Amino acid sequence: MLTHPQFDPVAIKFTETFGVHWYGLMYVVGFLAFLFLGKYRARKPGSPITPDQVDDILFYGALGVVLGGRIGSVLFYNFSQFLEDPMMLIRIWEGGMSFHGGLIGVSFAAFLLARKFGLPLLKVADFIAPLVPLGLCAGRIGNFINAELWGRPTDGPWGMIFPNVNNIPRHASQLYQAALEGLLLFIVLWLFSKKPRPMGAVSGLFLVGYGIARFAVEFVRVPDKHLGFVAFDWMSQGQLLSIPMILLGVCFIVWAYTRKPAPVGT
Repeated sequence: MLTHPQFDPVAIKFTETFGVHWYGLMYVVGFLAFLFLGKYRARKPGSPITPDQVDDILFYGALGVVLGGRIGSVLFYNFSQFLEDPMMLIRIWEGGMSFHGGLIGVSFAAFLLARKFGLPLLKVADFIAPLVPLGLCAGRIGNFINAELWGRPTDGPWGMIFPNVNNIPRHASQLYQAALEGLLLFIVLWLFSKKPRPMGAVSGLFLVGYGIARFAVEFVRVPDKHLGFVAFDWMSQGQLLSIPMILLGVCFIVWAYTRKPAPVGT
């Protein structure tokens, strides 16, 4: 049976109370991967985005991830606590980030960038979508290093004991998510976007792919303790929030492949 190594969450200690955490470094890895791959894509013929504009996308996107992720964590997962203590929203050092909130934040950033660049929103979104999953992968590895967001008990040989929880073997759901919504989704989107696709198709595939991967892994992940199952005695908050993603993604894909192209010159 595997045992979690119980990594020190602080990668670099400057003092006893101050240091650089692994989880923060994972964000840096994700942003650097975004920058490198974004500039690579922007240099390809026919790219609607220039290499210089990738810098703006990273800046706006990073703000969207952090602010949206924090607001989403508070509103989606700790709303009752927020009503009692609204100031918790700005105490980001206490932790708590939500992917779905981060997605909303990045979507708003993409809207602002589309207006700035004079491009349709979905063109900007289609450019961004393949650059996101590696950051998600890094974030889930950060969750694993921190031994948080662990999985449900399992008697399979792949079970892992998290000593900070108990001695029961569990699914290493953080690594499942890193593999599915991170690495696999990146490969699928990167290969899919290498050929010209109708506007909205790449964004739609991202929403569907992430939504399905997250929905599936939630079956072996422990639901948030203070929320438990939020519907039907089996559906978690993560699954509930992923359903609109999947439906919206399907709508984007159908719209992309069925809409009539705009007449030339309009």
